[in-house]
Amino acid sequence: MTIAPISVPEEWDDNGIILFEEFCAFVRIPQRTVRCWRIEGRGPTWQRFNGNGRLYITVRELRRFLRGGQ
Repeated sequence: MTIAPISVPEEWDDNGIILFEEFCAFVRIPQRTVRCWRIEGRGPTWQRFNGNGRLYITVRELRRFLRGGQ
């Protein structure tokens, strides 16, 4: 069995949006864990639609997060 690191497809635009639930599924980490990271100030930098809507990150932020190994 080989383990391959998670990588973002090259064709994804850096300005694309990834919702919270999509991020958790993509990196295969439970939502509860990612919520704890947010409280602790760890993980990717999240934004909200209109300042109070759903959480999202950009593809650029996802790539930064994966490169940093956080």
